[in-house]
Amino acid sequence: MKKGLLIILSGPSGVGKGTVRKIVMRDKSLNLAYSISMTTREPRAKEKDGVDYFFVSNEVFEENVANGNLLEHAEFVGNKYGTPSDYVEKLRNEGKNVILEIEVNGAKQVLTKIDKKDRVTIFLLPPSIEELESRIRHRRSETEDIIQARLEKAKREMSEQNKYDYVVVNDTVNRAASAIKSIIRRSINRL
Repeated sequence: MKKGLLIILSGPSGVGKGTVRKIVMRDKSLNLAYSISMTTREPRAKEKDGVDYFFVSNEVFEENVANGNLLEHAEFVGNKYGTPSDYVEKLRNEGKNVILEIEVNGAKQVLTKIDKKDRVTIFLLPPSIEELESRIRHRRSETEDIIQARLEKAKREMSEQNKYDYVVVNDTVNRAASAIKSIIRRSINRL
């Protein structure tokens, strides 16, 4: 069985990575699996453990860091996030093409650990910083301080887009998802 491709979908918080990813995942011909990240933050409304994230304590997270079981990890506004490498490798060894939906700093870490021939990187860009702010505010799940921190971080992250194989503007969710499906299909065929 051929080992699966690693697909890194990155971009600033609030750009719509999760929404676009869910649409892309519906295309069964791409044989996709979602890499669930580990986090120490509390679940938002409707989020489920083992589906949206692996919600863990700070102690469990630090054990995974110490054991080298995270492809990447980062801390933002007091919460830790990471990608369990054993989970990703299990899925890829089953022939699944694995999507990592991660922040920019996390993507940088993964790029140092996964060979270029085994991965494709996609940066999801908002149509404008104003639209991004509107999307973040629409969530109604964060304080003003956190919103401002996310916007400042987003501006820094958007300057990293040239380090990705592809950049897709999320002007409409369906158009962005369609573009990403085409990129993934081409990348699978190249393998």
